[in-house]
Amino acid sequence: MELRGVGRRYGVGGPWVLRGVDLVLPSHRLIRVEGTNGTGKSTLLRLLAGIDPPTEGRVTGRPGRTAYVPERFPAALPFTAAGYLTHLGRIHGLRGARASARADEWLERFGAARHARTALSELSKGTSQKVAVAQALLAGPELLVLDEAWTGLDSAARTQLDLAVAERVAAGGTVVFVDHDPRRLAGAADDVYALAGNALVRDAGVNSPAGQGPRVRIVAVGPPGAAPPDQLPGGPTYERGPADGTVQLTVAAAHSDALLRALLAARPPWHIREVSLEPATTGQAAS
Repeated sequence: MELRGVGRRYGVGGPWVLRGVDLVLPSHRLIRVEGTNGTGKSTLLRLLAGIDPPTEGRVTGRPGRTAYVPERFPAALPFTAAGYLTHLGRIHGLRGARASARADEWLERFGAARHARTALSELSKGTSQKVAVAQALLAGPELLVLDEAWTGLDSAARTQLDLAVAERVAAGGTVVFVDHDPRRLAGAADDVYALAGNALVRDAGVNSPAGQGPRVRIVAVGPPGAAPPDQLPGGPTYERGPADGTVQLTVAAAHSDALLRALLAARPPWHIREVSLEPATTGQAAS
């Protein structure tokens, strides 16, 4: 997906919020957008998600499965939590039974299953936010746009969203996010962009997760001679151990839980022998 010379005004003939934005969003990428209040972060995310059209310039190559979590979820809708998610799942192309099953799965994962039959208008702010996040994830989006999506979530739900982001990137998706907490997914972003003066500037100091923040070393044992499964969360580096199918994987700490889950869920499963905090290392990219 690409943005070329994109700009957006406040209303007809109003001041420019963004102007001259050029941006390429490749797959398998986690991108953070930063900026002070009023610099246009939410406007940029709405342009990326296709919610608003640009005033000038063009947006091309937006994936068919694009999902968006707004800063404020419109909870006053005539649905129950499960009914709303099922409805959105159908819009995204899931058949009725599959849409309903995915709705239940995501409500369970975010700790909101007991509110499945509750009207959206009766949900607490935190539970409403869980529904907002679930609707964006249930169809496996190729482009996931998150505008302060962690706000209002409890600790367990925030952890689940961190894991879901890692899973989307590992599956080939692109995730773009804004969050007020500078520690959010610290060290995991492949690119960081800052908005200032209507312009978007890339942080040249961020090239990949490999050199950013703490990293975790995982020693796992799989079938003799087998390589780790494809598309592991976080794009870990790995090197083979001396014998017995041992592999040492190194990944950004933000992706370590998702990586452990993927190894344990593989068929046949990988057995975890050791997990430890390590400095950044280099190795062969898992594939």
